[in-house]
Order: sequence, then C-alpha cells, then structure tokens
Amino acid sequence: MKRILVIFLVITGAYIGWNYMFDGSGVNFAKAEDAVKVTNQTENISIDISSVETMIVPEDRDDVRAELNGKGTLKVKRHGDEIEVSVKRKGFFWFNWFEMDQTSLTVYIPEDYDKDMDIELGSGKIDFNGQSADKPMKLRNLALNIGSGRLTLENFDVENLESQSSSGEVEMNLIDAVSGSFDVSSGRLLVKNYSGKLDADVSSGELEIQINQLLGDVSLDVNSGYIGLDLPENADFTLNGKISSGNISSNFQLQDKEQSDNRLRGKHGSGKFKIKADVSSGNINIK
Repeated sequence: MKRILVIFLVITGAYIGWNYMFDGSGVNFAKAEDAVKVTNQTENISIDISSVETMIVPEDRDDVRAELNGKGTLKVKRHGDEIEVSVKRKGFFWFNWFEMDQTSLTVYIPEDYDKDMDIELGSGKIDFNGQSADKPMKLRNLALNIGSGRLTLENFDVENLESQSSSGEVEMNLIDAVSGSFDVSSGRLLVKNYSGKLDADVSSGELEIQINQLLGDVSLDVNSGYIGLDLPENADFTLNGKISSGNISSNFQLQDKEQSDNRLRGKHGSGKFKIKADVSSGNINIK
C-alpha cells in the first residue's frame, strides 16, 4: 500500500512540475498579448477570468489590449458588437491558488469608452479604477458577477450598475449611478461614497453601503444576512420596514414613528425618498 502511495505521489509531482514548467509549446511563465480595435459599433466589452491577478487600466488608446504574464491561454476577440477578453488555465483545479500567485493579467481599455462592460470573476483578483474622482470612468451599463474572488472598483459614473457576488469580497468607492443593484450571497460587499437609486438583496452575506447624497428610492431585502446603510444627516426619506424574525434599527430621529415586533415606520426630513426594508432572519441598520 505504501509503495502504491509513493508511486502515486512521484507521478503526481512529476506531472505538476511539468505542467507548471512547460505548456507543450514553451516555457510556463511566458508573456502573451493580444489586441482588438474599438469601433463605433462596439457596444460591450466582456472580461471573463479566474485564478488570475488582474488590473483593468483605462488610458488614451483606441483598442482593447491584454497582456498575460504567466501560464494560460489569452484570447481577445470580437463577436459582432462585443469584444471579449478571456484567460483559460490548465492544470489541476485544486492548484489554482498557486497559479494565481504566479500569473498576472493587464487589460488596457480606451478611457473614453462609455458603453457597456461585463466582468465575470471566478477566483482571483481584479482592480479597476477610473482616473480620479473628477475624471471617473463613465459607462452606460456595468455588470459584475463575482464568485470567490476579490474585486476593487473606484471612480465610476454609470447609468446602471448590477453587482452579483457570492463567497467573494467586493470593495467600491466613489460610485455615481442612476440606479444600482447589489445581490450578495455568502460574501461581503463594502461600498463607500455612493450616490444613486439603490436596490439591495442580501442572503447569508454582508453589505455595508455609505451614501454621500440620497438621490433616489432605496429597497433593502435581507434573508439571514446583514445590511448597514449609512446615510447623510440631512437625508430626506420615508422608511417602511417589515420584519419577520430579524431586526431593523435606525439611528435617525423619525417623525410619525410606528414601531413593533414586525414593523418600523417613520419619516426624516421632508420624507422625499422611499426606503423599503424587508428582513427575514437578518438585520438592517440605518445609521
């Protein structure tokens, strides 16, 4: 039995060593790059990666260019009105954490691109920042689908933001959106300096969101999770909270306050915007 185990370990070790040193056509940690020009017909840029440390860099250019340092197959291709960037990895899936430490991807996009973007991240990490708070990255629609990876997003001005995350960690800062949708499952999402309409759904996860200026209605739905909503002191809202077996709390002094085991209602300021909060086996804290 021991002999069989030793033979298995030797074969496995040899395979892993070969897999990480060579990829059939060359040395493992080679450099690959590819590019596709952005035209007036380009409506969407899609980025799909896993087990790679990635930076998305807006700059003065007219194409989408990607550079991969490490092991994997890089593709930058056009499908109709969409440009797709993807990286495929080889090897045993349980060694992806090792590959992630060894491989990095940089995606360069035009800083004046203002249409749609889709980002899908399995494991790994993505950093995507606009130039500055005064010169944010402007997009029409931004869709994020985060698995067990980590995403940081900063300096954005978008019409519609859709974020889905599960078992991952997402941090956002300085986000202006006409409307934003956040779906968190078994993960953590931290948003600072947000403005815009807000729709949040949390299940066994955690969402902390700080709003600089309340400019639209807010809908919060929690099931076995937590939402912390940080509002400016001068926010004008009407709160309508419904509780099953969880809790809703507010640090604001509410006018016409109604509170019971399954309800929290009241108004702050002029009551202009509606905050709808539903809790089932979770907690919402408005502060």
